[in-house]
Amino acid sequence: MSFPLERPARLAVFASGRGSNLRSLRAAFPPGHPLASVYLVVSNKAEAGALSYAREEGILAHFVPFGENRRGFERTAARLLETEKIDLICLAGFMRVLSPELVDRYAGRILNIHPSLLPRFPGLQPQQRAIDAGVGETGCTVHFVDAGVDTGPVIVQRRVSVHPEDDADTLSARILQAEHAAYPEAVRLVLKGKVVVDTSRSKEVKR
Repeated sequence: MSFPLERPARLAVFASGRGSNLRSLRAAFPPGHPLASVYLVVSNKAEAGALSYAREEGILAHFVPFGENRRGFERTAARLLETEKIDLICLAGFMRVLSPELVDRYAGRILNIHPSLLPRFPGLQPQQRAIDAGVGETGCTVHFVDAGVDTGPVIVQRRVSVHPEDDADTLSARILQAEHAAYPEAVRLVLKGKVVVDTSRSKEVKR
């Protein structure tokens, strides 16, 4: 599959928490939008706010336990993706690492958002690590997902200043506002075919 499509794309969002980026994607691509709409939400947390929000909005929402059995999670998730004919998967605060097999299956069709200016501060607690490093700015990155952790080709980045009085919570809140603009922007670029993975050089994108 390659973008752009000749029809609106069907989006799935994987989320483990409140679902604030899910809300921003839903607002950017409401039902009937000519480019895309969110059709499926999957969470590894039964109590995730993302699931509650999805159900309120009439979006198909599934709790799929991850536990220690990633294969079981991915088998169920893949079945849902196929059944709902999902075109693009958006990881939005999804706190689990997908297998290389699933990533390869959906190569160029899985995006993630991370609260740092990658490649700096990949992985956990990037906001606190930015403060500890004494950097003057950080931000957020939307990238294609590959087999590594926060290592895929970058699509969009937005910069956020680090203030002297910041702690992890205040910095996270400002980065989150940037995320809400960056994620829809990245989805638009991908679905319009403006940015694609260069398969001959897996760490780069073509624009």
